[in-house]
Amino acid sequence: MKTKSELRGVLFRHLDGITTVPVAYSLYKKGVLDYILEKQKVTLDELVVRFKANDGYLNVALRVLASQGWLVQNSDNHTTEITFSINDKSKLAFSLVPKYEGVFELLQFSEHFHPRKFEFEPFEMLNHLFQKYKANFGIQLSDNEKTRSIQEQVLYHIEGNLVGPTIVMLGMTGMFHKYFMETSFRPEEFHQKPECFKEILDFLTHLDWFTKKGDNYQFTETGLFYAKRAAAYGVTVSYIPTLRKMDELLFGNASILRNVGEHETELHVDREMNVWGSGGAHAEYFKIVDEIIIELFNRPIAEQPKGILDMGCGNGAFLEHIFDVIERQTQRGKMLDEHPLFLVGVDYNEAALKVTRANLIKADIWAKVIWGDIGRPQLLADTLNEDYNIDLKELLNVRTFLDHNRIWTEPIAKTTNRISTSTGAFAYRGKRIFNSEVEDNLLEHLLKWSPFVNKFGLLIIELHTISPELTANNIGKTAATAYDATHGFSDQYIVEIDVLHKIAAEAGLFSDDTVFTRFPNSDIATVSVNLFKGK
Repeated sequence: MKTKSELRGVLFRHLDGITTVPVAYSLYKKGVLDYILEKQKVTLDELVVRFKANDGYLNVALRVLASQGWLVQNSDNHTTEITFSINDKSKLAFSLVPKYEGVFELLQFSEHFHPRKFEFEPFEMLNHLFQKYKANFGIQLSDNEKTRSIQEQVLYHIEGNLVGPTIVMLGMTGMFHKYFMETSFRPEEFHQKPECFKEILDFLTHLDWFTKKGDNYQFTETGLFYAKRAAAYGVTVSYIPTLRKMDELLFGNASILRNVGEHETELHVDREMNVWGSGGAHAEYFKIVDEIIIELFNRPIAEQPKGILDMGCGNGAFLEHIFDVIERQTQRGKMLDEHPLFLVGVDYNEAALKVTRANLIKADIWAKVIWGDIGRPQLLADTLNEDYNIDLKELLNVRTFLDHNRIWTEPIAKTTNRISTSTGAFAYRGKRIFNSEVEDNLLEHLLKWSPFVNKFGLLIIELHTISPELTANNIGKTAATAYDATHGFSDQYIVEIDVLHKIAAEAGLFSDDTVFTRFPNSDIATVSVNLFKGK
């Protein structure tokens, strides 16, 4: 059996594949990859004109290939020009992209079927791909180490598209209940179409996730590893509605997934799946937050905030958790009658507010649950003060993976001669946004919050990008490619950790060194925990 580190590396390669396959195949079909090979070095602007592409999303797409080591991105943030050059991997990698055809077609075909069920028609396509995969899609693995590594990379990409949506669907429908994980079982015990489900189990047996004796299947240690980490696939898989529209995003109507009314269902992401995946994947980060909360609410009462505001409260689970930590593990928890804790849940989504209210009432937790916009803290402060006599400045402000998902607005005052240090690729509705503008926008965003968080701070868990070169040199060690693609094509703005710290400092906010944590604790960190305060 592979080591846990090796198994985790395969998981990261699977996530790479879920986003790389639609990107690479769409570019291949349009002729972009052949054109780049022919020219060897091209500018983004040249490709946009030649292929009538949407410059913002094309930039995201090509950066994905650079992160996989198949292109070299060169950004000149002085002139805003971006060039992409081939390297010694490009020719072979691009020649294998046609192998993605079946997976790309399944991605699009599955749109017409239930997102939580294995229905017969898409299953037939899936099973056909299972059989082709068992024969390596006709790829003769080379004895040359460099060639073989690219061939295996492509096969992992395909495997990710077969395994990722499957494991998420199984996880969300109860397959990974302890009953199934600890005992052997037959397909008919779990699925009403056992003959179809058997084919899936046989493929996963081929991958050493199960052993099979007669008609009975049982998890292997490898299978248990992935079953326990099914949620780690959830966030990336939840963006399949965006990824299946790659042709349109790159070369057609860039707003195809955004033409919905305020109260209509989101088209670009499976939100239920996204929340499920996030909940399972973020537990490690919350441990750090717990330590910060405990220290803060063990201080003398005069030095404690009057309460906590959770911006983007979702379903209220984080607020419920924080209250539980304070009540059970801090001195403040012993004096809630004399010094009540003001809890405020804020969300832009009315449906989320209803769920939060219901969940907090059920948990017998007193809280104010109100509408708010992360981009308008002054309005939020006025509402709290006028309606509830609560001073926003007296609260600890917390949020998780939210600041990068702010609604884009043009910077009001662009910083003169700002030279961005970010390598990111950013867009709004397909149109490219220069990195200096993203930094200016982030500065204005944090300046709005700065007066309200100087006293007790802004505690955030945030997602980040890293340079494509760094990602390419760490294939199998980071999910950066998947993060960049899913967030880039859905108009979100993840910057490097050092860029966040630089812009926060410009806004007069500084990360507390005793709190700052990054995951992993190395140069390839894509998540950070910060407590920002004024000096």
